[in-house]
Amino acid sequence: MKSRILTYIFAIGALSAGFTACTKLEEEFRSELQEGTSNNVDPAGLLVTAYTSLNTPYQHDQRWVLQEISTDAAMAPTRGGDWDDNGMHRSIHLHTWNPDNGYMNNTFVNLGSAIYNATNVLRYNPSAQQAAEARFIRAIAMFDMLDLFGVAVLREGDALEDFRTPPSVLQPQEAIDYLINELNGIMGDLPNNGPTGAYVANKNAARTLLMKIYLNKGTFLNRQSPTFDAADMNKVISLAEEIMGSGLYSVSAPGKYFDNFAPDNDVKSTENIYTLLNKNGERGGNIDRTWNTIAHYNMLPGGWNGWCTLSDYYDKFSASDERRGIYYDYPADTTSNRTKGYHRQNVGFLVGQQYSYVTNQPLMARNPANTPLVFTREVTIRTSGATIETAGIRPIKYTFDYSVTGQRNNDWVVFRYSDVLLMYAEAILRGGTGASTTPLALVNSIRVNRGVPALSSLTLDELLDERARELYWEGWRRQDLIRFGKFLQAWQEKPADPDPKTLVYPIPSQQIAVNPNLTQNPGYNEQ
Repeated sequence: MKSRILTYIFAIGALSAGFTACTKLEEEFRSELQEGTSNNVDPAGLLVTAYTSLNTPYQHDQRWVLQEISTDAAMAPTRGGDWDDNGMHRSIHLHTWNPDNGYMNNTFVNLGSAIYNATNVLRYNPSAQQAAEARFIRAIAMFDMLDLFGVAVLREGDALEDFRTPPSVLQPQEAIDYLINELNGIMGDLPNNGPTGAYVANKNAARTLLMKIYLNKGTFLNRQSPTFDAADMNKVISLAEEIMGSGLYSVSAPGKYFDNFAPDNDVKSTENIYTLLNKNGERGGNIDRTWNTIAHYNMLPGGWNGWCTLSDYYDKFSASDERRGIYYDYPADTTSNRTKGYHRQNVGFLVGQQYSYVTNQPLMARNPANTPLVFTREVTIRTSGATIETAGIRPIKYTFDYSVTGQRNNDWVVFRYSDVLLMYAEAILRGGTGASTTPLALVNSIRVNRGVPALSSLTLDELLDERARELYWEGWRRQDLIRFGKFLQAWQEKPADPDPKTLVYPIPSQQIAVNPNLTQNPGYNEQ
């Protein structure tokens, strides 16, 4: 019950059953807040809480679902009675959602929690670096809220001290200005961490977030007809060159793409700029959803047999593309697949007959048990019949950590160097000037290391496809499709959107009910 009160205070107040029964606990917690200036509060502990609060919305759950399952990259088909959830998943892929969708409310609440937790650090005399890290966490959560819902909620001042005061709501231009000022203001106090310290907010993480703000600025202000101001594109270019000039990163060498997502990616990656820490026995959580949501029950690890990608998306990859899938050799694979040299594909897109990593024998489905476990290209948003368990291609981006029991050690990737290079290329194509290289050279610097031929020319559409290949299932596809003007189009299992209102999600009904400063986004009031 107390966790519900915390959620209310942190995240603009999610309504929950039985809330009125919590009066005494509410009074106790209010008293704790009023004693909040106590000198015995450790800002370092509060900062860890702020960092950890991003794990749930990011790691293959709430924010991720809204960014990926709403696109051509991912789908959560209903499999008989499984994965129905009153149509909650189907509505996201079909763009038929309403303000009561649970994923939207949970995402809004947990991004709000991160905003609150980060701001709370600032109340307890943090060091300059601690304050800068907290403000970065707040900025990234506000950026995501702006991207998804068209507004950014901020609880500070009186609203931070007294939860009865509703938090302020920043409209797009106001939010953009606030975020740019914040990130520039903290730059000098952030550390210069490279990939091995990517789980700590750092200068290049702030620069990457600024790149995303400038690149998407015109989209946030006019989603249906975005514009790309040359001055904003020049900012993207200059920030990218600062990141490149730091000398801390390089595109992963051939055969090393999945180092960025391995259990020891904090040691191996040459690309990771900002990550969410997962360390067994210490902190983190929720990374297991990257396997559970796609893996069949009879695989190792067994999963919930749910989500998949679509064949049109899979077909963007050539057969030689390392990103499409390989056998990846890594120490945390303690199965016979590695120790006995079976070397069955264990990362990328799983399609066709699947094999046991223990016996090297073909796996079978569960129901019916005499059906080979053959993941098919064909899938419908409502599956049934003989392929109910096997329909759909299954992507595995993060390699499973078999070496531990409990929390896995893969750090979740938020920002990566290849994304910086692709944004840099896009800014040039959209009219930016002063670049020291060309868009074609930037894209080819990635492609050649992924095992695919260099391109001879580059258009915006080709760049979008390269972003699809390089960043699949990393939580950026919806944002990319909107920026490139393709989010309303039809794709597999989804007709064209009849109404551009879907370019922004509705403000969850529960949030409007408890924050008088929130108003519903256009087109959703009648739902």
